[in-house]
Amino acid sequence: MAKQLRNIGIFAHVDAGKTTLSEQLLTHAGVLRKAGSVDAGTARTDDLPIEQRRGISVKATCVQLTWKDVAINLIDTPGHVDFTAEVERSLWALDAAVLVICGVEGIQPQTETLFHALKEQQIPTILFINKMDREGANLDAVMRQIHRLLSPSAVCTDDFDGMLEALCDLDDELMERYFSGDLPEQSELISKWQEHALRGLAHPVLTGSALRDMGIEPLLDAILTCLPPPESSSDELCGVVFAAAQDRMLGRGVWVRLYGGRLENRTAVDLPAGVDPLTGAERWVQKKITQIRTVDGADAGTLCAGEIAVVYGLGDIKIGHVLGSSKHLPRRVEPGHLRTPLMTVQAIPDKPEDMPALRTACDILSGEDPLLEAHYVRSLNELHLHVMGAIQLEILEELLSTRFGLSAHFSKPAVIYRETLAKPTFGFVAYTMPKPCWAVMRFEMEPGPRGSGVTFASAVPERTIQLRYQHQVEQALPLALAQGRLGWQVTDIKITLVDGSDHIWHTHPLDFIVATPMGIQDGLQRGGSVLLEPILAIRFLLPPECVGRVISDVAAMRGEVLETLTEDDRVILTAKVPVESSMDYATTLASITSGRGTMSVQLDSYRECPLELGATARRRNVDPVDQSRYILAARSALEGGIFDI
Repeated sequence: MAKQLRNIGIFAHVDAGKTTLSEQLLTHAGVLRKAGSVDAGTARTDDLPIEQRRGISVKATCVQLTWKDVAINLIDTPGHVDFTAEVERSLWALDAAVLVICGVEGIQPQTETLFHALKEQQIPTILFINKMDREGANLDAVMRQIHRLLSPSAVCTDDFDGMLEALCDLDDELMERYFSGDLPEQSELISKWQEHALRGLAHPVLTGSALRDMGIEPLLDAILTCLPPPESSSDELCGVVFAAAQDRMLGRGVWVRLYGGRLENRTAVDLPAGVDPLTGAERWVQKKITQIRTVDGADAGTLCAGEIAVVYGLGDIKIGHVLGSSKHLPRRVEPGHLRTPLMTVQAIPDKPEDMPALRTACDILSGEDPLLEAHYVRSLNELHLHVMGAIQLEILEELLSTRFGLSAHFSKPAVIYRETLAKPTFGFVAYTMPKPCWAVMRFEMEPGPRGSGVTFASAVPERTIQLRYQHQVEQALPLALAQGRLGWQVTDIKITLVDGSDHIWHTHPLDFIVATPMGIQDGLQRGGSVLLEPILAIRFLLPPECVGRVISDVAAMRGEVLETLTEDDRVILTAKVPVESSMDYATTLASITSGRGTMSVQLDSYRECPLELGATARRRNVDPVDQSRYILAARSALEGGIFDI
């Protein structure tokens, strides 16, 4: 069965023609009688009303077609960088990819980002050069860019000399045969080429025009011969939840790619239900599957290894959750690895009485896109979201209106800063009053290297603080570090529990969870804070006459130019620029280049920032340094709890 299935993702820079290509693939396979149009809002894979009106893909969509008796699950992903999270989640579910490249524009910034993400995840990939019917299309120029920026092992499927040259670089045995004059026959050459493509070492290149229905069937054939079927896997359950779906009758469903084992209707699935505060062990709850639907919406009843389906009955299971064992996953499941939100906004209902409904709607949207991180601050009556950019905000505003019937707007985006400890120090807390309570701790704290995150260790013997209470300390660190003295999440810090005590009679089960933020914040106050701002790595593609202006702008944005490279009739300029000063630069770039310049961005690092050039954030709950008020809040004697972070 597995050999008769392909799980394929289609990726591209925005406007490369990816969705039009998906429509043609569905039409040639007989799923559609006529290919839909992106501009007319009739594309099958753009099934949301907002996508149909705007002519832009917002969510990844999975559809199924059959070609030469092989079922192909096709995941059409958004091209705009604001929806990179959808692209990333699609990578969790597929076995291979088709990367669409514009024959006129060539390798655009997002094209390069996508290819290297696919390569990093070892996903076999076919390159399809689209829009070859357009004036200005130049195959030779695009191939030069591909070889320089993507892979030297990318060769057109009708270029047998190129195949031989690329294979000799990949296959030592074939290299020896070549030098001895024993050249392979064309059939053997093609077979070896397909073998290397299936392993992701070679990248077949096909050309055509999705709009003019050119090159579609050769691409379908290449998907079967050059891209692998799902690997046979263990009988042990292993699957990943990569998207959510809402059904009017069945409620919330989740898209699941199964890598091992089998799921059936009425199967009981173990799901995480938080952490036991006494032992630090994760608690689990069982949910029963109520229905399994195939990609095309039919009632399946069963989901087997290698397949994709929508599973209902698992409640609010999180996107990215791994069902069963994770050891059979072919790649990591890590939200935000490809791109993480760097801006935060406040969602504001036009009618104040709509805040509860807005909170519910944003919670649902966060369930579908965990990187949104919708968070309601009860003490301030504010609802905050993490976002990628302006286009995503426009889409969110329209979604709230069309899907939930809510009228709301967003505040101006603000940069999400981080902070770290300025110098080595210690933190101390003695939570012993009012009884019953007892949690005494001393922490040694020191700054860590940039990018190291949070490191915790305990040097305290179990006879001094019981092991279950030490687990509580580690469990409470996200709460303790959610806001530092400047109001931002604390990172790049090493914390060691070095001393303390519990009490056989007075220690309450949650005392160490309550006390940990007080001890950590005491240390942060003693050691001082350093503000960290996010820095973007930006790659510009520019007309030569605009390079000087962009270099000047980069300097004005407190950035630095790393490299400039001239290629054909454009210049590639790479730079590092703070997020704060470059949030609106895409609009400026379009204006000064008359739409001919493009830029791609990704997070490069965090670096120290003078406080006068950055910002602090308001505290979202009672400050643990004010220990009296904090203890009252922990005991529910004040409105708003300590867990409201």
